[in-house]
Amino acid sequence: MKFETTRTDVLKPLQLASGVIERRQTLPILQNLHIAATEDGGLSFRGTDLEVYMVGTVPNGVTVSEAGATTADARKLFSICRALPPDTALTVETEQDGTHGTMTVKSGRSRFKLATLSADDYPAFDSPGEETELTLSRGDMLQLVERVSFSMALNDVRYYLNAMLLDLSSDSIVTVATDAYRLAHFELARETPEIGDRRIQAVVPRKAVQEIMRLVSNSDENVHLAVSKDRLRVSQGDFTLSTRLVDAKYPDYANLIPPTPDNRMLANRDELMNVLNRVGILANQRYPGVNLTMKEGTLTVRASNPEQEEGEEVLAVEYEGPEMSIGFNVEFLKAILANISTEKVEIGANDSESSALLGGHGDSRATYVLVPMNL
Repeated sequence: MKFETTRTDVLKPLQLASGVIERRQTLPILQNLHIAATEDGGLSFRGTDLEVYMVGTVPNGVTVSEAGATTADARKLFSICRALPPDTALTVETEQDGTHGTMTVKSGRSRFKLATLSADDYPAFDSPGEETELTLSRGDMLQLVERVSFSMALNDVRYYLNAMLLDLSSDSIVTVATDAYRLAHFELARETPEIGDRRIQAVVPRKAVQEIMRLVSNSDENVHLAVSKDRLRVSQGDFTLSTRLVDAKYPDYANLIPPTPDNRMLANRDELMNVLNRVGILANQRYPGVNLTMKEGTLTVRASNPEQEEGEEVLAVEYEGPEMSIGFNVEFLKAILANISTEKVEIGANDSESSALLGGHGDSRATYVLVPMNL
């Protein structure tokens, strides 16, 4: 295999394809990228950890002298290209001897030789089976993922919580994530005739969700989704991500979202975030709670720690209910506020022991549930 291209043309495909590869692998070939050059000038990079596959293609600017395919260490190849000057020309040539070989990368006065393994041994895409396809704008796709992904669990034994639910119906697309202490729910009202009278639910693993955000953040093009029984495929421009779905039933999120509470408070989102940042300094990892006391017209935020230190600040809010105190994990509360885009945030709860309902005032698309803490 031999081809010529530029550092600019290959850097983004290299970066995205390398991103899915784990640093520690039991199989040496899984540390590598699959690199293929075709006679018509096509060049593609593919990376996988056996659960998530990412393919990036270079649509133009490639001169292929000899078609072929090989695999080379993903991080070394990406690091080499990233360290080269912008717009520099690259010549890549391989020599293969059985399952092992070498790849030579030349650029100006620089020359690098990397070990390669045969492309024949690289894991192939699984056949997805029958798929349901739809197209979303880049903005809609980003919101569906970004507004809920922070609530996914991390390394929970209930592995379906280390994931995001994608719930498709004929009139809406819903994403949900929860770690059992908080829940994030985002609904995009959208006619989706591709779904028909069905309801399709896909439990997308945490790593795939993170890679989808990286993929979609890199371009303004529309995003194409294809969902099968056990796979989700996300395509945008010259890039395609394919992931296995979590084989588990996700909790019934409708039952986890409480009815609209009797006591509701309106506060300026930025002002409340600033108060939490200041008062939360005196919370710590073992005692991360803050106490919110609501009474007519004011909100008092308090934090304390085992060293007998305390912080308190009073914020003017819109509230007319009975006086009520409720404790929250300050980091969880701040993460929710960071994902609310409206000027004012609404917080509602029936009492100090009931889950609170949060959202942006006037924005019904995103709903957040936060379990209180005993302080």
